[in-house]
Amino acid sequence: MLPAGMDPRTPVLVGAGQVVHRNDEPGLPGPVELAAESLRRAGADSGTADRLLRSADLIAAAAPVSRPYADLGALVAAELGATPKRTMQSVRFGGDAPQRLLNTVAQAIADGQADIALITGAEAVAAWNAATRTGAALDWPEQPDDLAPSELVGSDRAPNSDMETDAGMWGPVYFYALMETALRGRLGLSEAEHRARIGGLWSRLSDIAARNPYAWQPESHAVADLVTPSSTNRLVSTPYPKLLIANLSVNQGAGLIVCSAAAADAAGVPRDRWVFPHGGATATDEWIVTERADMSVSPAIAAAGQAALGAAGIGIDEVAHIDLYSCFPVAVQVAAEALGLPIDDPARPLSVTGGLTFAGGPGNNYTTHSIATLVGLLREDPEAYGLATALGWYITKHGVGVYSAKPPARLFHSIEAEVPAARRAAAPGYTGPVNVESYTVVYRKGPAPEHADEAEAVVVSALTPTGARILVRASDAETVAAFVDGDPLGAAAEIAAAEKLTLLTERTVK
Repeated sequence: MLPAGMDPRTPVLVGAGQVVHRNDEPGLPGPVELAAESLRRAGADSGTADRLLRSADLIAAAAPVSRPYADLGALVAAELGATPKRTMQSVRFGGDAPQRLLNTVAQAIADGQADIALITGAEAVAAWNAATRTGAALDWPEQPDDLAPSELVGSDRAPNSDMETDAGMWGPVYFYALMETALRGRLGLSEAEHRARIGGLWSRLSDIAARNPYAWQPESHAVADLVTPSSTNRLVSTPYPKLLIANLSVNQGAGLIVCSAAAADAAGVPRDRWVFPHGGATATDEWIVTERADMSVSPAIAAAGQAALGAAGIGIDEVAHIDLYSCFPVAVQVAAEALGLPIDDPARPLSVTGGLTFAGGPGNNYTTHSIATLVGLLREDPEAYGLATALGWYITKHGVGVYSAKPPARLFHSIEAEVPAARRAAAPGYTGPVNVESYTVVYRKGPAPEHADEAEAVVVSALTPTGARILVRASDAETVAAFVDGDPLGAAAEIAAAEKLTLLTERTVK
């Protein structure tokens, strides 16, 4: 029987499974194989073997990147012998997918539209890369391109403005590096102070990964090893060398079983396996990075966090286990600030997995791993609460979930949080006086990337006298050297043309 007063439609997580297939293991598994195996492990974890898996009426999947399947859930269902009535898949790109999918699935269960649901995702970028290097054939399932899931979840709006694209901002590392330096400027930190801050944060994450059996790289790293460029830790885009950015070249899968309380009870899932979603919220920041009032803050994380915690009826100080999406250091710092968390509390670390550099960054699916890890921790600590954040694009789209083994006080309700408008005008094509708001020096891949002569260009975010923002990508030797050898953050400058910036003052010299 259900606990007294519990609504039979209450969503509950009853199974969690993870799988990692490292490079030294035989075989080249694909996303379908890894996702199916993660769900088999979730079935075993629930104590029901494959009974719940085969009975699922809904399966939701984070879209894979290593092999873009139109409906990964349908392929995984076939592997498991399941015949769900509905399939869901996230849009092609977005690390917010797992929490957004879980919110959607939990709402469907609370609304009586599903009883047993599976959530999964997997990436096999490492296997793909190995096959590309060796010419090995990949025996991965095929799927017609015109297939579609029952429901597509999330926004697939293009992430860049023309001004950003023209400045060469074509990938996450450059946006996050620019936001990182903007955060340093707002905090008033020197480069050395900032390196110590983010190096310490990442070192602490590596210590957590070292204890995580599902981590891609379970090894502790000292601060100096993380922040010092070397032949094995090349500079990518300042202030980021390779060991401070997400590692997408992994083979990993994770899966969750979510039921109504009535279905979990009927299946005989032991009560000590039950973990409840107490609050789930999503929110979106100003979509274009260079149109945000402040590139170093996230009103959306603050709004989603407040909504999810409010639905759970708790404050952030009551959360014991936390996992903040950790693709780059700035993402963790911004989320911690938005939620009111210190970044260096030894009693309450900001990851349960070790983060996307060390635990692994499996495309859109990282947060399924963090939620699966939280399920285990909350079973061991049944009076505690856990919180996970998920993030897509460039600190753009977000999901926050609050969980506990304690039954919730009210039926789950997914929330789309309102975010206060905070927009800054962009000034593409502007010429004239500016102040340097942020910058990142872009490095080409070479044998000795720690040397200045490997710097390819500098991308500068500058503010005009009216407060509008413009990006300039300069590749002339003099300007690049000024940003490599000095730290012109906040300096006055003059823009003469699209790729010509002249510094008028210099704040510090390295």
